[in-house]
Amino acid sequence: MTSAPSDQTPDQQPEAGLRADAERNRCRILAAARRLFAAEGLGVSMASVAREAGVGKATLGRRFATRDELVNAVFADRMDAYADAVTEALADPDPWHGFTGYLHAVCAMQAADRGFADVLTMTFPAAKALEARRAEAYNGFLELIARAKNSGHLREDFVSEDLVILLMANAGVIAAAGDAAPDAWRRLVGHMFRSYAAPGADIPPLPKAPAPTALYRAMVRLSRTGPGTA
Repeated sequence: MTSAPSDQTPDQQPEAGLRADAERNRCRILAAARRLFAAEGLGVSMASVAREAGVGKATLGRRFATRDELVNAVFADRMDAYADAVTEALADPDPWHGFTGYLHAVCAMQAADRGFADVLTMTFPAAKALEARRAEAYNGFLELIARAKNSGHLREDFVSEDLVILLMANAGVIAAAGDAAPDAWRRLVGHMFRSYAAPGADIPPLPKAPAPTALYRAMVRLSRTGPGTA
């Protein structure tokens, strides 16, 4: 039985094949970047991403000319979740619970992905879509602050910059503790809630501290490899 004739001309068929190859390479690059960034943070070189994806540096450069373009593509869904978390927090009828729940959710996002932990403490001017979502989340966070203060549960001297400080501190704890004490960030966030709360606010229980042996392993690893190495 003969096959049905193709609607494509001979010139169109190779072009379609090239487009398919380009899309496969793009998917491989994104998957490789997600793996490396999640495990090691944004310090990973573009050459390492190309090697992990099994493509040449020239191919990587054709798909993503700059690191900002790659970051924008890799973390678009994460930044969407970051912005959506503000919307969910604003829908909470308890302003203080919404505020603390949002901070915990964002810090958990950092703990789940070292690369995203870095993204939340950096800016990427060329990544327009990512920065637009960040701005949207920031505006929502300002509203969260106002609601929590009006409820009388958030101290009056809390400012939005305190979130940046928290995210920087949390990223540092996540990088330093590594697999030796993966839940150490929870203890940090618990202490920060206590520092943010106004008198009389309902404060979540303080999470258990990491075991001394776990922290010792983290310190030994840091002494051998330096900060930020898993």
